[in-house]
Amino acid sequence: MHKEISSPHHRRPLSLAALTVLDLSPPEMVEIAARAGFDRAGLRLIPATPEELSHPILTDPGLLRATKQRLKETGIQVGDVEILRLTPTTRVKQDVERFIEVAAELGASDILVAGNDDTPDRLIDNFAELCELAAPAGLFPHLEFMPWTAVRNLTEARNIVAQVRRQHANACLLVDAFHFDRSRSTLEELATVPPDWMRYAQLCDVPGPVPECMQDILRQAREERAFPGEGQANLSGLLRQLAADLPLSIEVPTPALQRQGVPALERARRAHDTAMAVLARAQGQSEET
Repeated sequence: MHKEISSPHHRRPLSLAALTVLDLSPPEMVEIAARAGFDRAGLRLIPATPEELSHPILTDPGLLRATKQRLKETGIQVGDVEILRLTPTTRVKQDVERFIEVAAELGASDILVAGNDDTPDRLIDNFAELCELAAPAGLFPHLEFMPWTAVRNLTEARNIVAQVRRQHANACLLVDAFHFDRSRSTLEELATVPPDWMRYAQLCDVPGPVPECMQDILRQAREERAFPGEGQANLSGLLRQLAADLPLSIEVPTPALQRQGVPALERARRAHDTAMAVLARAQGQSEET
């Protein structure tokens, strides 16, 4: 199936994040990304939680073949693949080898990595080993900071990536607009991060002020994010600190809309169109200044 919508010209490639349409299988997601006007799709190869709906693309050859065929038919590229959690029990080579193989077969470029290990040295060593394993496949692991993980904010992510990049140039960090806001990271610090440390970023909006309770922040992250431009985050400021051609993954979990019966295509189109509107406003503000 070919794209039904041709996107207006924009400098940043847009990717449909898995979390926006998590109810879809990988081949369905690729098709919806194309029909909604996206350039790329982000695929979740490993569930984020045991309760999450899982599509076993790592172990189901038929599902992998169907996904590759849909990519070929639509012209959609795979942006990031997720989610690799580095935990105290992670054995990188044994646990990640198949993930890397499938990611490479799909033509992915970036890996979303979560740091779930409170022992800093072990987390750094495992991230470095992951980068070493991913490099021959042309993959770039991105360490994402999240307030409830062992990598809580931009400062902590930056410190880890800086250490690993001494030996591994494919070590990157991932900025998600939600986590950036909820971790109270600053635009001033983001401005000092070398551009080549980021190959993509995640865009959404946030529903009001930062909650006091971490459980509320976690619930918002998984269920209550806003579409770009429909919340309180300073997205224009964030975009101005990112490279003008940096790809954006639009990640807006939509369980409430799904329960209301809103089709995946409609949710994806809303994600695409609101992101485009935010980009246009940010570009206009930049030209005014």
